[in-house]
Amino acid sequence: MMADLLAAQATDVFRIGLIIALLLTTLRNRPLTGMLLPLIAGAVFVAVIIPLTGATARPEPMATQVLAGLLVNAVYIGIGLGAWSLWRGRR
Repeated sequence: MMADLLAAQATDVFRIGLIIALLLTTLRNRPLTGMLLPLIAGAVFVAVIIPLTGATARPEPMATQVLAGLLVNAVYIGIGLGAWSLWRGRR
């Protein structure tokens, strides 16, 4: 059940797009806002907004969906920051 929820959230195109936009915005504004707080706030926002919009009805409780969303968001942010660091290192 949890694996299905994680797989559904990991393949959600809307979530992926929001996380990419979050990363690009954070990287662009980091001299003014820093990195940590905007990334945390954005990850929480994305994790909460997607289950609340109810595009797909899931049987799991809202808290479980949000926690799974936070996990998926953290993984995607980690991958994005890793890719950015590699790209930056090669320049």
